[in-house]
Amino acid sequence: MAAMLLSPTILVLALVIVYPLLSAVHQSLFRAETGLDADGFVSEVESFVGLANYADLFVGESGRRFLNAFANTTFFTVTTVFLETVLGLCLALAMNRAFRGRSFLRASILVPWAVPTAVSGLLWRWIFQSDGIANNLLGSEILWTAEGNASKLAVIIAEVWKTAPFIGLLVLAGMQIIPGEVYEAAKIDGAGWWRQLGSITLPLVKPTLLVAVLFRMLDALRMFDLPFVLIGPGKESVETLSMLAWDESNQLRYGSASAFAVMLFLYVAVVAIVFVKVLGADVTGAKELKRISKKSRIKATRTQKAEATR
Repeated sequence: MAAMLLSPTILVLALVIVYPLLSAVHQSLFRAETGLDADGFVSEVESFVGLANYADLFVGESGRRFLNAFANTTFFTVTTVFLETVLGLCLALAMNRAFRGRSFLRASILVPWAVPTAVSGLLWRWIFQSDGIANNLLGSEILWTAEGNASKLAVIIAEVWKTAPFIGLLVLAGMQIIPGEVYEAAKIDGAGWWRQLGSITLPLVKPTLLVAVLFRMLDALRMFDLPFVLIGPGKESVETLSMLAWDESNQLRYGSASAFAVMLFLYVAVVAIVFVKVLGADVTGAKELKRISKKSRIKATRTQKAEATR
């Protein structure tokens, strides 16, 4: 019965995830080459090259672009997720306090996250123009959308502005389930705000925070649309693995594009495994369900013992 109920979902996942993945792995083993057909005319043919496309990722011009895109992807992921986590935690702490206008604050924080990424990229592109708002406020003429560190900073600012509310809302949901009696007992014991934050809030919200950080890291590793719209394609300083794979496929080099995509998939998979297995991120809620079940069994055992004693 369980297999029958899950079969529609498994079928959809197989069609939209498993098949494209296997197709990409198969395509990465081939390369378009110029050859002669049976009639002696020059034509493009797909030749089996094995792991040659993967070997090219570390040598020559292709290897240089791959390592640059890999470094950019890692840099953007680590930087943006760290800033989003800090800012999101601050937003959650602010929204968790009781004050007038709290509902308005929660609703307004959702606005950046609700804006489509392409629209957000166009908005920040307008802000970071040479004669835009950013340069007017700074009194400078920084070329934000050209090559260089300024373009990296522009992408980081736009990404943090958009996705920090996501972490903030998830962390807020984790804070809402912390019993108020815990804080009251801590206050009676003389614990201040910082002590409550370090000893109560952060430890109890850690499972939710880990899941939020994991989701954001997986999303940031696949970053494409924001730097593509904000800075533009072909910019070495902001080119990510997704943008590199798109550029290769746009040049009809589907073998190398598939190799880039497969490497990105492996990178994302390794990060997910580290978070789930090493850091203990409870993505499916299985640990929480196990804890609740164990607590229920202990309570039932105590109840039976009490009844037996009577």
